[in-house]
This record gives sequence, structure tokens and C-alpha cells, in this order.
Amino acid sequence: MTSATTAATGPPVTVPGPTSATPAGPAARARVRPPVPASGAWREGDPVGNRRFADVGTFELDSGALLPDVRVAYETFGELAPDGSNAVLVLHALTGDSHVTGPAGPGHRTPGWWQPMVGPGAPIDTDHYYVVVPNVLGGCQGTTGPASSAPDGRPWGGRFPRVTPRDQVAVEIELARQLGITGWELVVGASMGGHRVLEWALLGPEAGIEVRNLAAIATTAQTSGDQIAWAHPQLGAIRSDPRWRGGDYYDAADGDGPHAGLAIARQIAHTTYRSARELDARFGRLPQGGEDPLTDGRYAVQSYLDHHGDKLARRFDANSYLVLTESMLTHDLGRDRGGVEAALSQITARTLVVAVDSDRLFPPEQSGRIATWVPGAEPLRIVTSDFGHDGFLIEFDQLGPIVREFLAEVAQDPAR
Repeated sequence: MTSATTAATGPPVTVPGPTSATPAGPAARARVRPPVPASGAWREGDPVGNRRFADVGTFELDSGALLPDVRVAYETFGELAPDGSNAVLVLHALTGDSHVTGPAGPGHRTPGWWQPMVGPGAPIDTDHYYVVVPNVLGGCQGTTGPASSAPDGRPWGGRFPRVTPRDQVAVEIELARQLGITGWELVVGASMGGHRVLEWALLGPEAGIEVRNLAAIATTAQTSGDQIAWAHPQLGAIRSDPRWRGGDYYDAADGDGPHAGLAIARQIAHTTYRSARELDARFGRLPQGGEDPLTDGRYAVQSYLDHHGDKLARRFDANSYLVLTESMLTHDLGRDRGGVEAALSQITARTLVVAVDSDRLFPPEQSGRIATWVPGAEPLRIVTSDFGHDGFLIEFDQLGPIVREFLAEVAQDPAR
């Protein structure tokens, strides 16, 4: 459920103290920020950036609803080998997108979310692999989602149907077919992306697309009651925002969208992305610079959460946050497959499973369950980090060598 942005970076927590031009307190904080757009979604007519688009048709969803005219936004890196043997699929987390690597610029508000992992000479080496990164179904960066136009020409908004990870993978399977890919050398993803990694392991071969190797990072085979509980107030925060308007806010002026609800949802989520150890060591009970918590001021950790809530509201879409969070709640690899262990036992791909030791959103024991039951899984690998779930976005000095080693072993496997 984590954001797919480098949450460890950003402006320092301490802000300048009051001056004659910038009085202290909440009113001053509100005045120095430009209005938040009603939606941070990519919309038709916006700069395309490095996106490509594929029209993949109409899909019957798990819910029974039909979703017509689905379009996928994606990016590719590297060159596909003549025999198609070097294709890698990278699947992003909740608030990520197709821009896995590369600078910010027109069409891309932020730099690539996994740049140390993907690129020339990186662990997923684009000098060797052809890397495909789609924006997920229900997302807000070019793939069909709530901000996209419905058949009546208006944004789907609150009418967008519920989707599941299986629906999302069905769309990605059709994208692979259009790209002429008959097999993936590696399917890799973390957090929400890891949900789809596991579904790909079963749905891909069923659709005639070989999945030779998997990397499931900081994820789970089945959403738990604890994860559903953490998600519930996030959904409520958005739906309780009067500016959400039942999901129909795309024509609202800047500052008049559901940014407050989306920011609160992000703040709730962000506490699960980091560890108590890090928050206590980094912030403790320190006040935010120039503010007094005994009057109208904040503690530094509150300022930190405010920053991340505001940051997400400026680049993401509230309806997509709802749709994707609810898709994660439906995640159950064992549904209609005889249970989780039976489903994991059906995976034939060689599998790397990685957990973060301080992850309180997807605890290591959930990754351990995957590693135990997938027949071709290597022993569980552990990343040691104070950063909690976000360790997969931060601890590249540990994660990078693990992935590089796994791919090197794949290349040397005589059974390939």
C-alpha cells in the first residue's frame, strides 16, 4: 500500500521561524502554499512525457461489470531481444506510475520512483533487459481510471467500477500481447505491485504468457484484517470530505477539490509505511521550528505528515486512491483456488521473496508464507532497515545486490 515515491527525501522538517512577512501559526502556513488542484491526475491534453498508450479493449471485471475502451499508459526502457527473451515487467505500488526511472519534466511531476534499481548498469539493467512499466488499471497517470472519460464523455468519477488485482493483471496481459511479448524473464513488484506479481505467476501461464522468474518484495499473498483496518479510515477520510462530491469533482477550481481528505488518508497510510523506531528517533517530541505545540503549533512529526499529505494531494487523484485501495482489500491469491497455500503451490516460476524487517504494514511473516509455499522460491531474504515498509524505496544498498544476484543466477541457470 505504500507510495511509490522516495518518501525519505524532501524538504527538511524544520521551517524558518516567524518574520514580519511570515507570521507564525496555521494561517501563515496556509498562505504560503498555492492552491491544491482538484485532482493531480494526468488528463487528456496534458504533456505526454515518456508515456506510450495501448488500447486494449473491453473487459468483464470480477464484479461482473463491463469496462469498455480500456487504455493503458506505459513506459519502456531498453530494447527487446529478437527472441523476446529479455522482457522484464515492473509493477508499481499504490501511488506510483509508469515513470520508474528518469527525471521529472513535462508529463512527469516527479523523478522515477525506483531509479537506483532500473537503468543502465542498475540491478535491473536496461542495457540488457527490455523493461515494461504500465500504470495500473484504476490509476491516474494515463491508464483508464476514475479521471478518464467514460463513454458519455464525462469523467468516470464515482461511477468507476470496483476492480481487483486479477482485473488489473488481465489488462496487463492484453498489453503484453500487443507488445508481442510471449514470456517474461522477470515480473517484479513491491507492496501493491507484489499483489499483481503473484497473480501474474498464475494468470500469465493460463493466458499463454510464460513467467520464468518472480520477485515479490514487501508484500503478501492475502490482505489481512489489520491491513483492511488501516485502510478503512483512509477511505472514510476521502469520502467524508465535502469537496469529494461523491467522486464528481473534476471541474472544481484549484483549492476546491477533496485534497483535505486525500491528505489525511495519506497521513494515516504514511504512519504504516515507516517504523515507530524511526519516527521516535527522527522526531520524538520535538516541536516544529518556529511553532509552539502549547498554543496553535505542531510537533515536528505532525509537520512531516502534513508535508507528505500535501505532496500527494498535488500529484495524485482522490478517486484513484479509493479505487486502488479497495482493489488491495480484495487481494486473495487463494480465492477460488483452494486457499492461499494451494495457490502458492501452483506457482512454477523461480521466485525471490524479500521482506523488510521493520515493516509493520506487510510484516515479514507474510513474505515468509510466500517463500514457504512457492515450490521454486529461494529462502526468504530480509532487508534490515529503520524505515519500515518504505525500506524497499530507500535501502537500495541492500535490495539492489539481492536483485542483481538473483538475476545473475537466472542467467547462469542451465535449465533456462
